[in-house]
Amino acid sequence: MGEVELSCRAYVKMFLHASLFPRCSINGLLLSSSSAGGAVCVTDCVPLLHSHLPLAPITQLALTQVDVWCSQTQQKIVGYYQANACVSDSSPTPCAMKIADKISEQFDNAVLLMLDGSKMSSDYRVPPIVIYERKDSRWLLKDKHTIMLRQWDEIRSIATQMLESGDQSLLVDFDSHLDDITKDWTNQKLNTKIAELASPANGNI
Repeated sequence: MGEVELSCRAYVKMFLHASLFPRCSINGLLLSSSSAGGAVCVTDCVPLLHSHLPLAPITQLALTQVDVWCSQTQQKIVGYYQANACVSDSSPTPCAMKIADKISEQFDNAVLLMLDGSKMSSDYRVPPIVIYERKDSRWLLKDKHTIMLRQWDEIRSIATQMLESGDQSLLVDFDSHLDDITKDWTNQKLNTKIAELASPANGNI
């Protein structure tokens, strides 16, 4: 597998998802609308759950719905993200690996991204993420030099600004959507706000 590139939109939404439920494990799907060579360009994400992560029926329902939506919007599921409830633990759980395995059946270069809760402060100098790739039926740590987050300082600034403004309350994960189906799990309102903040910074949403 080649490089993995994360967009501003994808990172900020993962960050806000973890910030909205700081005492919970959270997870979601990584999406791509790009087919650039051997690189995996993560252009968006869909926040899934903040409770009962190993609950298979809900996960399967979410995967199916997101897959249908992706086919309608020229996107594909290229990976999985998770943050553990224990901030000092950024190791993939059996649940994380099981869902990532399922995604890798459909997309060979699937990635498993873990958010490192212990490094998610606004002044941390590098992205608080750990990425795994699948090799020989195992998930192995990916070389950090092949992970790109262009203009990290600007992206970190946008994430911090949105957190300080309370914008994490705009985020809807699939869990919240199941509680109230009028809530939009595709997060179009949040996407627009991130795009507005990102455009003067780097235009990379």
